[in-house]
Amino acid sequence: MIFAAILVGLGTFMAQLADRLTPVPAAASASVATVDPPASGRSLSIQTDRRGHFRAEGRIDGQRINFMVDTGASMVALNETSAARFGLRPSRSDYTATVTTANGTVKGARARLAMVEVGELIVRDVDALVLPDEALSENLLGLTFLSKLKRFAYANGQMVLEQ
Repeated sequence: MIFAAILVGLGTFMAQLADRLTPVPAAASASVATVDPPASGRSLSIQTDRRGHFRAEGRIDGQRINFMVDTGASMVALNETSAARFGLRPSRSDYTATVTTANGTVKGARARLAMVEVGELIVRDVDALVLPDEALSENLLGLTFLSKLKRFAYANGQMVLEQ
């Protein structure tokens, strides 16, 4: 679990570092996600945003949420504000997981999400961490979601998720 927390923190740090180092072109377009169902299942292709990140709109238990797809994060990670919208309000004593982020070491609260949807992809019983808002500016779609897919890959400037 500590290793998972370290990976979440590393993913957050790398995203913030990329934000600072990636120049933003003036004519950059916004992120676009399209669903292309192949014969064998469902697929989602996500274009990079103007900073080179993969962002996707999803749903947790039917409620909208924005994610940054982070293959370096071992878990889905939610900040407290987002988690509260889904009824996840951990008490201070629930923050027992040690997580290393770009902002230092923090405590996270473990959670289990009944259903996470991204496009037409649906994954049930997803382990997650709730982190303080100051430690996590964006919600991360990590490996506890991605590893339950048939595959995920980077190709031709797109992140392809397939179920």
